Formats: sequence, structure tokens, C-alpha cells
Amino acid sequence: MAGPSSNVGAVQATNDDASASKLSCAKKGYIKDNYVQFFVRRPVKRSPIINRGYYARWAALRKLLFQFLDDGAQTIEGTPLKKQVLSLGAGFDTTFFQLQEEGKAPTLYVELDFKEVTSKKAAIIESLEQLRNKLGNAPCISRERGEVHSEQYKLLPLDLRDIKDLDAVINLAQLDPSLPTFIIAECVLIYLEPYASHALVKWAAENFSTSVFVIYEQIHPEDAFGQQMIKNLESRGSPLLGLNDTPSLDAKEKLFTDSGWQKATAFDMNTIYNKYLNLQERRRIERLEMFDEFEEWHMMQEHYCIAYGIIDPKGLFKNFGFSNT
Repeated sequence: MAGPSSNVGAVQATNDDASASKLSCAKKGYIKDNYVQFFVRRPVKRSPIINRGYYARWAALRKLLFQFLDDGAQTIEGTPLKKQVLSLGAGFDTTFFQLQEEGKAPTLYVELDFKEVTSKKAAIIESLEQLRNKLGNAPCISRERGEVHSEQYKLLPLDLRDIKDLDAVINLAQLDPSLPTFIIAECVLIYLEPYASHALVKWAAENFSTSVFVIYEQIHPEDAFGQQMIKNLESRGSPLLGLNDTPSLDAKEKLFTDSGWQKATAFDMNTIYNKYLNLQERRRIERLEMFDEFEEWHMMQEHYCIAYGIIDPKGLFKNFGFSNT
């Protein structure tokens, strides 16, 4: 995803880079993802610190998603509660296909991104039976429009800065604003100008009556590590336009609470990795590769965070979050 000073090509390159890193992570056995291979043209072997970082990101976000899907699983009447997922700036993410394989897919899973990205993703999905088979009967796929429509999955093009177009796209996706909704944005809002990210978070609060909005992104631009992180991304044409607006955990929480969310929580990835990820899994992945970059690992994890806002008038997700696990 990008802001006005970024370009779509740079964002596409960032998306390709993320997919290649996830594939490296999967090939080494850190994570299970049988689908990311279809979205990577040039596989690369990442360093142990990158593999471990992507594992932490994947495991933490997956923990929250599964918590959302499991919490309040039944209504008072005992009937299954329908739920939906909205992925903003989804890129080549494969979560929907993984959920289908595991029998955990929600009622509806919607992905939004630039048309340049969704067109490529639609073309890959259309060309591979392994992906098409996960969409159910007679999916409608258009490479030209960058769209995929099936009963459970929608892929649609949208520039997230165009808030006025969001309502039309949500209607096209057939999202139900009354259903519990998990909204996720991985390294997306941070690339937007602050006015755009605030408008997007406020729009979500106003449109989904029961929802969780999860973001994964950078923090701490003020120190040497943060400055180098900023320079590295700027050199690739992807400046972190929103980082100075939300430079800390408190600022991430304030982004939500100032925009109409009932409550918000943020943790850096060091805390999440050490306190909230499964200990047995951590021990397993820490044995996969030789690792001696401990100082850099801790610094890197201190500069990434997960924050989430919650609107939950019925108390379905009162136990949601890392502090309750």
C-alpha cells in the first residue's frame, strides 16, 4: 500500500519481497503455507533473522485471527455466529486459502489492494487449480478488472486513500456491517499520509458495529535503528509517511481511540514474541537455524508492533487480545 509520495511499482516490489520472505520462512519449516509458492517468481533464501521475524509476525497475527474466529463462536440461541474478515492492502497474502484448507474460513473473506496488485493476484488464482478449488463453485474471476468473486472470497481493487469509494466497494463485496468483522492491515497504514490513515480507521469504526481492527507496523523513528529503517525504505521508493504521526505504542492506541474505537492495545514484537507466542513452538523454530544475531534481533523486534482497536457492544470479544492469552 502507498501514500501520495510512494509509487505503485515500489509497493508492488514491497509485496513481492514480503511473499519471497514468507516462502523462505515456509521452506525452512518455520511456518506452514502450501500456497505462497504460487505467488513467488524468484525464490530467495533469507537470513535466519528475517525468517524468525516473519515467523513472529505470522504467528502473532494468526493467534489473534484464530482468537477472533473462536471467540463468541455461538450466539445465545446456540446457532453458529457468522463472521467476516476484511484485509486492507492484502497483497499476495494467502491466509484465506490456508483457512479453507484448515476448515476455519469465515463466512466471508474480503481482500482490497491496488488494481495493479489485484489483477496479478486474480491472474494467478485463475491459472492454478490448487487455488481455484478453494473458491467453491463457479467463481467469477476477471484479470482485467482485478476482481475475484465467490461465495466466501472476494478480491477487489481499491486505492485506500479514496475513502469515498470504500462504501461502494464494501457493497460490491457484500460485507455485512452488522456481523463481527476482523479488519487487518499489515504494514499498510504506515505508508499512508496521516489524514488518510485516520480517515480509514474512523470509517471502519463508523461502519462495522462489532469489529476488531489489527495493524502490524513500525515504531520508534527517533533512534539510530529507526532512522536507518526509514532510510532503507525511502531508498526503495516506499517512505513511511505515517510513522512520525504514530511513532510509539501510545500513539498507535490513540489512533484508534481518537477515531471512535472503544478500546485499543499495542505491544512491541519483543513483548509479543517473549510473552504471548507458544513456548513450544518458539523452542522448535529457534532450533531450525544457527542464530547469533541476538542484539540486532531484539532491536528489530522493538521497532515493530501490533496494535488493535475493538468495538464490542455485545461483549462477544471481551477476552480478545494478547493480555488475555
